[in-house]
Amino acid sequence: MNLTMSKILSIKDVKQLSRDSDFTITGVVSKLSRRLDRNNNPFWEITVNDTTGDIIGRAWSLAKWYNTQGGDKFPIDPDNCGINFEGLSVGFIGKTSDFRDQLQYNFNEIYILDQNKYPPKDFTKRSPLSQEFLEETFKDLISKIENEELQNFVNAVFFKHGLWEKFRTWPAAVTYHHAYFGGLLEHSNSVTIGARDLAAHYYDFKIPVNLDLITAGGLLHDIGKLDAYKNSPVPQMNPVGTVIEHVSLGYHKFMSLAEIENLNSDITTAIGHIILSHHGKFEYGSPVLPETPEAMIVSSADEIDFKLAFWKNQIENLQEQVEITEFFPSIGQRLWRGIKF
Repeated sequence: MNLTMSKILSIKDVKQLSRDSDFTITGVVSKLSRRLDRNNNPFWEITVNDTTGDIIGRAWSLAKWYNTQGGDKFPIDPDNCGINFEGLSVGFIGKTSDFRDQLQYNFNEIYILDQNKYPPKDFTKRSPLSQEFLEETFKDLISKIENEELQNFVNAVFFKHGLWEKFRTWPAAVTYHHAYFGGLLEHSNSVTIGARDLAAHYYDFKIPVNLDLITAGGLLHDIGKLDAYKNSPVPQMNPVGTVIEHVSLGYHKFMSLAEIENLNSDITTAIGHIILSHHGKFEYGSPVLPETPEAMIVSSADEIDFKLAFWKNQIENLQEQVEITEFFPSIGQRLWRGIKF
């Protein structure tokens, strides 16, 4: 079979296929891992992204691998070709199968594509919201901080110290939520707006909440992801993000900038606490638990934003006839499509 003679499907379309269906996709490889089956034969687990989502497939020992970058098709050995597939545009011809009542994607032919004709950036998923809207929303949220010292500090973090160009394009995760170009900006806006709305609600119920700390904490809570992740051009984890993690990285970056900008020590402690505690629980990666109304609210807004984005991503890729997803260890539950009115 020839890749160019096949009808190329989107990853979203492939996820709607039934068992024993043939498919052809093109995308950029975000992860490739060599493993051994029960008979000690090698196989490869490959994560592929396009603008509609990502898919994890397996290339078994009999799969055929080709390099077509020069225009001709040359067979290659993935173990000995000296090529790093991650970040490259690649084509796949495969077939679906059933494994433990779940659809599995088997890649039978793998083609390294011409990277000029198929630029990896063309397969990069982006926020569904416009870049202009996301950037205007972020800057508007900064302007809502009434404390002049704190507003100046947040502006300095992003626009004086050079974080903005990276922050505006960065992913918020590798797979679970907002894992695309502009995802970190979208997630930070959503968390901050949600946290502000929660704060206003509880302020009306006589809970003393500082809206400025909420706003600054929401905008700053994930700055550690600038060091934890990378765009290559799909979201990937940096080694430092794996062994130190974004919560600690973000706290360190914040404290360094607070010292440089001579931020008030009480404000520094309050926002530092929000950053350190925003995952809510020790088992979720928080070094400390949220102990102030502001930290509790930002943590709650962060969790619901993550869960809703995760739900949306999983339901969009769920086969139409399926109502409930598989069990996700990352959130400790299954997800339901819900009813329609």
